[in-house]
Amino acid sequence: MQEINYKNILKKIKPSKQENEKVKKLSKHILEAIYESSVSLDVKVDAMLVGSIAKGTWLAGNADIDILIKFPLDTDEKYFKKYGLKIGHKAIKKMDGISEERYASHPYVTGYIQGYFVDFVPCYNIKSSQELKSAVDRTLLHTEFIQSNLKQEQHDEVVLLKKFMDSVGTYGSEFKVGGFAGYLCEMLILYYGSFNETIKNAAENWNYGFSFDLKEHGTIQYFKDPMVAVDPVDKNRNVAAALTLQKMSEFIIASENFIINPSEKYFTNKDIITDPIKIIDQFNLRGTKTLLITFKPPNIPSDAIYPQIKKTENSIVKVVESEGFSVFGSESWTDEKDLVLILIEFEIWNLPIIQKHYGPYIWIREHQKRFLGKYGQNACLEGDRWVVNVKRSYENVEILLSDLMTEKKSGYLKFGKHLKKKIINEHKIIDLNIFLESDNIDDNILKFLYNYLNKGELLIR
Repeated sequence: MQEINYKNILKKIKPSKQENEKVKKLSKHILEAIYESSVSLDVKVDAMLVGSIAKGTWLAGNADIDILIKFPLDTDEKYFKKYGLKIGHKAIKKMDGISEERYASHPYVTGYIQGYFVDFVPCYNIKSSQELKSAVDRTLLHTEFIQSNLKQEQHDEVVLLKKFMDSVGTYGSEFKVGGFAGYLCEMLILYYGSFNETIKNAAENWNYGFSFDLKEHGTIQYFKDPMVAVDPVDKNRNVAAALTLQKMSEFIIASENFIINPSEKYFTNKDIITDPIKIIDQFNLRGTKTLLITFKPPNIPSDAIYPQIKKTENSIVKVVESEGFSVFGSESWTDEKDLVLILIEFEIWNLPIIQKHYGPYIWIREHQKRFLGKYGQNACLEGDRWVVNVKRSYENVEILLSDLMTEKKSGYLKFGKHLKKKIINEHKIIDLNIFLESDNIDDNILKFLYNYLNKGELLIR
C-alpha cells in the first residue's frame, strides 16, 4: 500500500488539546453535579463517563458526552426510573443546561450544556454480563474492556478507522445508517492491530459471515448475521448485529478502492450538491417518474421511527408492484420531528385499461368448468391454459397510492404501528419535480435526494 501521512490526517480529525481539555473538564463538572444532586435527593448512586470520550477514541467536533448513573443491583425498577430522571434533570439545572426526556430501553435525560449534548442514562452497577438487568448496563463493561485492552498507540488507529467509515457513509449503528458501531471499530483494531491491517483484511478476506471472537467464547456458530463479532463481555451478543449487508459491502468496496489509490481525501467528507435545479435535471434524464409520500412523524423515539418508516415503504412497493406497476427504486428520509418522505421512483406508472387474467389448465376440468361459467365466451385459450382479458383495477399509480392511503383500502398495506393514523389523516402525494420547485427546501432533503441518485459515490475518491 502506498505511503500516506497519517500524522497529518490525525492532526485534522483528532480533538485538539484545547478541545480535549474543555470536554474532559466539562465532564468532570457534570459528574460532580450528579453527585451533588444525588446527595440532595438522598439517593445513593455512582456516575461514570463512558463512550468514546472515556475511551479516548472520539473524533474532533463530535463530542457527545455519555454519563451512566449507576444504581445498586437491588434497586427497585420504579425507584430506578424515577430517580434516574430526577438526578439527570437536577444535574442539568445545576449546569445551567436545557433538559429533555428520551426513551431507549428505559427513560433517560439528555441535556444541552455549554454547547454539548450530554446523555444522563441510569443503569445498574453490574460487574459481569450475567448480572444484566437492562441493555444499557452492558455499556459499563464495554468501556472498561476497551480502557483495559486498547493500547495507547491504538487510540489513533481507531480514530482513523472511524473517520474513514464516516467519510464513506458506513459509520453508525443506529437504524437509519445500519453501519459500524464505535465499539465494533475498537474491536476491529484490537483484532487486527491497526487501521491499515483492518482495511487490508476487509478488502482481501472478508465475505458474508466473516466472524471474529476476541475472547474465544466459542459462540460464533449461534449467530447468522452478515458479520459476527462476539462481544468480549457477553458471549451471547453479536456486536455487529445492527450492521446491514449493504453497509458491510460498501465498507469492503471502499477499502478495496483505498488500497488501489490511497488518498487523504478518504478522511474528509465529500461535498454534496444541494442545487434543486441540478437534482431535477438528474431525475428527468432518467426518464422515470418519482413520487413523494409526505406526512408528519409520530412523537416516538428515533430508534423506533426508522424501522416503521422502512416497513411502510417496503409494503407500498410490494403492493404497487402486485398491481402491475414497476418500481425502479425507493428510499425514505425523516427529520424525526416535522417531516417524513417516502420516495418511490417508477419505471412504469401508467398501464393499459385491460390486463390478462390467467385461468386453469384445460386438464383441470373442475376448475375449467367454474372459470367458463364465470367468463363464458370472453375466455380464450393460450396453449393449454384459459385466459381472459379483464378491466384493470388501476391504470395510474397515483390513483392507486391515493386509495391505499385511505381507511377503506389501508388494510392492503403493512404500516409501522405508529404511522397508520398519521399517514391516513395527514399524507400528501406529490410529484418530485413539483416538490423541488418549492421555496426553502431543507438542505438535508436535497442531500438525501443527491445520495439517492448517486449511490456509491462516497466509496471512491
